[in-house]
Amino acid sequence: MPWRTKTTSYYVVVSEIMLQQTQVTRVMDKFTSFIKQFPSWQTLAQASTHDVLKEWSGLGYNRRALYLKRIAEQITEHGTKKGILPSTYEELCKLPGIGPNTAGSILAFAFNIPYPFIETNIRSVFIHFFFGNTTEKIHDRDIRALVEKTLDTHNPREWYYALMDYGVHLKNTQVNPSRKSAHHTRQTPFKGSNRELRSRILKHILKKPINTQQVITSFPTVPTEHITKNLIALEKEGFIIHKEKTGLYHIA
Repeated sequence: MPWRTKTTSYYVVVSEIMLQQTQVTRVMDKFTSFIKQFPSWQTLAQASTHDVLKEWSGLGYNRRALYLKRIAEQITEHGTKKGILPSTYEELCKLPGIGPNTAGSILAFAFNIPYPFIETNIRSVFIHFFFGNTTEKIHDRDIRALVEKTLDTHNPREWYYALMDYGVHLKNTQVNPSRKSAHHTRQTPFKGSNRELRSRILKHILKKPINTQQVITSFPTVPTEHITKNLIALEKEGFIIHKEKTGLYHIA
């Protein structure tokens, strides 16, 4: 994995955001092309939203692409150390799209700083070893306490790599231990979902600016109110803008 062989803060953050709700196999090729297109915080910050979303296309959950661009903009435009990713948990959690577990993983992988965090494969390992005979659903707070006790404080980066790889092995050789987790959810199918509709609308606007009626015409089987609702949401979230003079939607 390229983000393991080159553990710069930029590589780590891009990979961690990409890996949210997406399998490693899907991320591998996209990560390489994304880094080639935007090789640094500076180039990502200066890139147009159109180019970032176009390069992201195929990974899904397009909001993550906006998060990455906003992170790049923040760390290159603000603070006394421009272009340098914060290396504290509190500062990382203030960045767009970075929650507690992602912040912990960035500390470990980018800076080799020991900080407890949980992701799906780590969760599987701890459930397998410490809750094998438990019939009740296991909460992450109970797993986190064990992660804190067992965390390798000398080389957390390699320790977490090992845990995650072992979690993959467990899932491939037995029933997924994470099914015992109180936080386990099955991802809803993309086909036919509103996520798919949003993605398709965005792809149309990425190709060229279009007006509301043209969007509606592009999806003849979709109720008009679903189209307009998604256009409003995409504009509110910062994906697109509506120019009143022309009536066209553009990528923001």
